[in-house]
Amino acid sequence: MAGHSKWANIKIRKGAQDAKRGKAFTKVSREIIVAARSGGGDPDMNPRLRLAISKAREVNMPKDTIERAVKKGTGELEGEDYQEVVYEGYGPNGVALMIEALTDNRQRTAPEIRALLDKRGGNLGDPGCVAWMFEAKGLVSIKAEGVDEDELLMTALEAGAEDIKTEGDTIAVTSNPEVFMDVRQAIEDAGYSIINSELARVPTSTVALDGKTAPAVLQLMDELDDLDDVQKVHANFDVDDAVLESIAETA
Repeated sequence: MAGHSKWANIKIRKGAQDAKRGKAFTKVSREIIVAARSGGGDPDMNPRLRLAISKAREVNMPKDTIERAVKKGTGELEGEDYQEVVYEGYGPNGVALMIEALTDNRQRTAPEIRALLDKRGGNLGDPGCVAWMFEAKGLVSIKAEGVDEDELLMTALEAGAEDIKTEGDTIAVTSNPEVFMDVRQAIEDAGYSIINSELARVPTSTVALDGKTAPAVLQLMDELDDLDDVQKVHANFDVDDAVLESIAETA
């Protein structure tokens, strides 16, 4: 699991996202709207919508808020016209970034991202400049405490997963995107505690960061995530778990 995913899981575990619940609702609502617009309002027939609703429940979004977002997507209620855009570039220390956004104004979003990257020692690149460094994967992260890895592996593989990997107090289950929801459902049905689940862009190689170089990259990741239009940030850095925990304690 790449450093950006481990960092996200640490923040979730420590409750750091509670203070950003409003932003979390905004991001999930946009995803629900776009998912419903592209694939219809029935989550049983629309895997993307089913995942978006699952994410909404993970952040404790009220049921009526979820339903309004679905109706905005299907056109039953008036809603914004969000466009999906992926920006590519680099952060400090040559870390490659893929930034997924949902925006109703590209003329606002691109300059905001460019300005932030410039400020933090990075730069916005041309389309395709780093995409080749990543591959699409389904990723389910669960709490490792008390888990029998052999049993988890059997459950995950039977549902179509590719592999599981333990890192610190988290176990990451990876799969092809096509079977991601099946894998997630199987893990949930088996009673495992899911920390996070997403369709991720997993780097094929990573840039190692240490206690001196990691803070600047993590600050950029957090600031990008704070932008309203940004949905996800994927990066190809890796940091030792102990270093991440240490930084999280002082954040």
